[in-house]
Amino acid sequence: MRYLFLISSLFFCQSSFAQSFVFPKLAGQGNSISTLIPQNWKAIDTAYGDLNNDKSEDMAFVLEFEKPVTERRAYGDAETELIKEFQKPRILAVYFRDPKSGKYIFALQNNNFVLRSEEGGALGEPFKQLNITDNNLNLVFEGGSEWRWKLDYFFKFQHKDWDLIQANHTYYNSSSGEMTIKAYDFANRKVKQTKGNLFVRNTINEVSEEILYFSQLRTLNNFKKPWTWEITKDNFL
Repeated sequence: MRYLFLISSLFFCQSSFAQSFVFPKLAGQGNSISTLIPQNWKAIDTAYGDLNNDKSEDMAFVLEFEKPVTERRAYGDAETELIKEFQKPRILAVYFRDPKSGKYIFALQNNNFVLRSEEGGALGEPFKQLNITDNNLNLVFEGGSEWRWKLDYFFKFQHKDWDLIQANHTYYNSSSGEMTIKAYDFANRKVKQTKGNLFVRNTINEVSEEILYFSQLRTLNNFKKPWTWEITKDNFL
């Protein structure tokens, strides 16, 4: 009886913690990344570079919580709205550096877009890299098993929002080398598709280009997470 009570108590504590988990609100400003990370969180990747075109080195980083909790996450199809997962939450954060004071000023907090460590399939950890290049915020993910996928997203800060202006989706077989690469240019509404083989590039590749039809640009505010935008029928990004 005492053993059952102990098990019940532990289950209740875990359930209560999962239900009570709330993402922290990141600090409005700070002098360094160490002053901006909330308690019980750690930075798993950091990037520096100019994001708002003011010639100052801004900062972006991805945070991970210290322990797994129950999250309801968007799933990668058109039918399933949310699924329940037990994993460590992550946060994407961006701070602009004030050229005068040198302080980092809050610019973005996104609690959903960065894939968690259990969302990469058989390959494991899907989050590969965070970069700042040509005033763009770039996130790279990769996963799968024998058939593998790689996603590159490029967001630009414009019109007071973070617009997805470019993305690359590579899908390939690790054994045969068979591949399909789709390079999306959302600013010019077109997609370039390359079909061929990873092991014999530029010899038997078939390249085609199509017009993209969509109502408005996706942003970090309305793009739930990778694999949830059905651009065309059964074609997810």
